[in-house]
Amino acid sequence: MEFLSQTYVALRGPTGAPQTASDTIGRLSDRLSPATLLADRRAAVLALKGLARDCKHDVGDRALPGLLEVLSNDAEVDADIGKAVIETLQLLCDTEDGDTAAKEFGYKHTDYVLANEKATHTLFALLGDQNFYTRFATLQYLSTLLQNRRQLVQGYFLKAPSGTASVVSVLEDKREIIRNEAITMVQALISQSPDIQKILAFEGVFEKLFNIVNQEGGVEGGAVTSGALTCVDGLLRFNSSNQSYFRETPLPPELCSLLLFPPILQIRDAAPQEFALQFWDAQKQTNASLVIGIMGMLVGSKGGSAQEASAFTRCLVELALASNAPTPLKTQSLRLLPANLNFPLPEITLTPYMPVPETNGEEWDRLEPASALDVLVELALHGEYNGLESGKRIKDGLEIRTAAVAVFENFVRKEETRQAIVQAMLPSEGSSGAPPITALLHALLVPPSTSSTLDPANVTSTHLATLLFSHLLRSSPRVKALARSITPPPVSAHPDHNTGSFFVPADGAPPAPPPDDTDDDEPPQALLQILSENLSLSLLSRSRSSTSDRERREWDRLVVGYLTLLSQWLWEDPQSVREFLDAGGFGVLVEPINQTSEVDAIVPALCAFLLGICYEFDREPGEITRMTIHPILNRLGIDTLIERMVRLREDDRFKAVGPDSAVLPYPSASYLQPSLKAEVDGEGEVWFDWAFIDFWKSNYYTIQRGFSTEPDQLSSSTSGQNTEATMLIASLRDVIRSQSQEIDDLQRKVKDLTTSRTDESDALKGEVASLSMKLREAEEKQKETEREQEDLLVLLDEVSSKRKKDKARLREVGQEVSEDEADDDDDDDEEADE
Repeated sequence: MEFLSQTYVALRGPTGAPQTASDTIGRLSDRLSPATLLADRRAAVLALKGLARDCKHDVGDRALPGLLEVLSNDAEVDADIGKAVIETLQLLCDTEDGDTAAKEFGYKHTDYVLANEKATHTLFALLGDQNFYTRFATLQYLSTLLQNRRQLVQGYFLKAPSGTASVVSVLEDKREIIRNEAITMVQALISQSPDIQKILAFEGVFEKLFNIVNQEGGVEGGAVTSGALTCVDGLLRFNSSNQSYFRETPLPPELCSLLLFPPILQIRDAAPQEFALQFWDAQKQTNASLVIGIMGMLVGSKGGSAQEASAFTRCLVELALASNAPTPLKTQSLRLLPANLNFPLPEITLTPYMPVPETNGEEWDRLEPASALDVLVELALHGEYNGLESGKRIKDGLEIRTAAVAVFENFVRKEETRQAIVQAMLPSEGSSGAPPITALLHALLVPPSTSSTLDPANVTSTHLATLLFSHLLRSSPRVKALARSITPPPVSAHPDHNTGSFFVPADGAPPAPPPDDTDDDEPPQALLQILSENLSLSLLSRSRSSTSDRERREWDRLVVGYLTLLSQWLWEDPQSVREFLDAGGFGVLVEPINQTSEVDAIVPALCAFLLGICYEFDREPGEITRMTIHPILNRLGIDTLIERMVRLREDDRFKAVGPDSAVLPYPSASYLQPSLKAEVDGEGEVWFDWAFIDFWKSNYYTIQRGFSTEPDQLSSSTSGQNTEATMLIASLRDVIRSQSQEIDDLQRKVKDLTTSRTDESDALKGEVASLSMKLREAEEKQKETEREQEDLLVLLDEVSSKRKKDKARLREVGQEVSEDEADDDDDDDEEADE
């Protein structure tokens, strides 16, 4: 009743006559003066709070100075008036709700509040108040100010006397709603401010945030866990100082523990089943994604220990390749593996799992253990769970497969690794049996089926196999020479995805190999010849009149895979060019280029590019030479060939590919074939990977210039004139690379020695300075001694003179002088004469 009475008195006029809102706001503003009673000021603030919603502009213009005075003088004294004034300021500065004019008023009032640091410092001081309503309202208002003028508030925070301590203390609040609002405020406070990030990190915020995560149940927690992990990520990302500090704390192993992965796991030990098989929901997936992001950030940055990097990398590999985690988490884990991957994938044994059909993911079969490299290749070729859903070609499924291809590319960057993988496709020394058929080689060799409808799953498998094999061959003459020696036996046109030795239940036996129906009289073909025949067969099949638009697109994708692989294989490799041309590859390329009715330009463009590579590097003797190819180039038209390649550069499927975006929505560039529609929601497709895009852009102009060179001219490229020269260049590159590494090591040693020498020099300089000081003191003492001696000599001389005078006087008066005294006198005279 007292409040209602005070409010009524404040609102009515002197005679009780009705007043306008402006008059009421003016009267209430006057009652905010410090000269009025606290109860009156409280009643005025509460009344202004009610008017602020509808009269935001008037309340801000007339009452804002008084409200800030109340905030500074009364908020710490009276919790009720503190809560009311902060909530009123919140309404005045809010820019979330309302029309454009209301938002402009919110920014205007925010600028007035932040005109100086006084109000902000008061707010940070109020965070230390244990009153629930005061602390909660302060957190909300600070979040609003940070949202409106973040950099200005951050600058005031750095000067606030109690800012850091208040923020740290509010994160320890046991009340959940306070803690949640504090996390939201901290996220905005640390955004793009390395200084604040460092201050909070060294005040123990990491420990506070991980305590919150553990109290909420780890990744099983809700939005609170997500907010705390987001704060941890914000404190670490792009802040090397905080990353170094975080590594010195005992917290990094907790990241693995949050995912139920043992932080210390020997390389030969298997991951626990409770890690591999978990129950996942949307919130847990979000929380786990944040943990994975932090781990990937630490793995990819410098300064971490080898043990920490190994633990994080092992966790990411296990999660991506041998767990039932959601597909986006697996894709994220693969993409966060470092580009300079030195992890021993062949030495890690994984135990994959397969969901039991019709159990809704509640039952899983344990499959045969396999090396992480084999599982990675199988994932790229067939998709998750041995191609269980690969036929649908959902975008998420293609994303993880292309991510696996990218990890494979990083793993085979070293020449020795490439050679070892390709060497495994050749018969061992002294063996007379057929060479082994690896999963990669099998997917690469499968001939396209022309008797039935093309299987999209098989097309994708073969296409991704061409990408994997391209990474083995690119810029490696030695590996290309090994690949030319691969002569595999014929494989079935209907591959079984379950042919992998480890993709069977662990308690069962692998399926029996298919019978060998090959003709012993027919010599085996080399891999390059088989690829040339598969390309020819695919080009013929795509040109059939009965082919639907969708199936024609599948044939195009298969042809693109063969052409991109062959382009990278034949580049700077004259012997491979000779084998390709002898296998009939030249005629295979000419026909698609010469087709004038082509709607989709992607296949003719790649054929023209590969034809240019053949012409550029056709340096070995044979039936088809540069002299043979040159007239056909002129007949096709140099301008036509260049125009074909230009159209590829302008194609959306070419331009849309980036380092992390090889998967496109189906159908991309659908304007060419309007009848194409996605069969399932989220269907995607893959045409190129970034490695080929980079290769094509780097060599496009070389091929363009090569079309105009005469057959008897040297190659327009500076390298690749013969295999020996290419191998020599590659060898020199290896030498340069090793020497660069040695130089880096030596420079590091020189730096260390320089540092140690600097320390020794500083010590010696200090010792020299000390000795010099002692020497100066000794010299000063010596000079002082010499001065004393001179004074004594002068005194002795005076005494001698006086003695002689006394002896002379004694003689004059007749006194006797002793002989010694006389002798002394004589000696003195002699010395005086001298």
